[in-house]
Formats: sequence, structure tokens, C-alpha cells
Amino acid sequence: MDEARSPAPPAATLRAVYSIWTSDTLRYGDTDRQGHVNNAVFATFCESGRVSFLYDEKLDLRGPGTNFVIVRLELDFRAELLYPGTVDIGTRVLSVGSRSFRLGQAVFKGELCAATAECVMVLVDDATRRSTPLPPQLRAWLEARLAR
Repeated sequence: MDEARSPAPPAATLRAVYSIWTSDTLRYGDTDRQGHVNNAVFATFCESGRVSFLYDEKLDLRGPGTNFVIVRLELDFRAELLYPGTVDIGTRVLSVGSRSFRLGQAVFKGELCAATAECVMVLVDDATRRSTPLPPQLRAWLEARLAR
């Protein structure tokens, strides 16, 4: 990734460190034979958190002819989740490079942090299918939300 190293952000398990939020529903079909929410669903929760702002039509962060692609996902399971209920997905910007950015996320049920994740996103040109520089409006939006 093309980023400079910065000091470590605050602990990923604290609700207070996230500024971007979305919610999702725990569905009966998300459970496995042990009765808890299946591990694969946690990645879907993180996707919901990313998509809610990355593809927000009002923000238009990506610009024409481009799309976001996830190139790395690291997910740590911290507690089990049980049906029914809802979860809150917090997202924060950890770093911004010229062609990529790194997000930190957490899945909470109430105050319980059930999972944390980090991912690297790139912006891809739809025609060439190659990474392209982040446009100024996207860089500015991301940099304004850098975790401090």
C-alpha cells in the first residue's frame, strides 16, 4: 500500500472511536448449527458498513467510471452473536494513500464488541480494471475522517 506510517489509532474495540455508523439485522438464517451467527456473516456486516457510505449517491465519493474494490480483509472474532437482534457497524478511516485507503471496523451488539476488522480498498477504473488515483473529493472526505 502507498501510505505513510502514522501513530496507532485508539483501540478498535471502543465504540467511541468510530464516526461512521450503520446497522444491520441478525437474521435466523445467519445462524449455524451451534446457534450463533456464522463467521461468514461478520464479513457481510463489515460490507454493509463500507457500502453505506462508499456508494452513497449524495456523497458521490467514487466519481464516474470507477468502483471500489476490497483487496484485503482481516477479521478478528471477539464474541459470539446470537439471534435475534440488531448490530451496529462502526467504521473509521485509518490511512489514505494515493490509490488506496485502509478502514477499521467493528461490529457491536449494544456495548459488546463482537468483531473488529481492517480492510484495504482501492478505486478501480471500470474500463481498464486497474487501480486509479483517488480523486480529490474522495481524498479530502477520507482525510477529514482519519482516526486520530
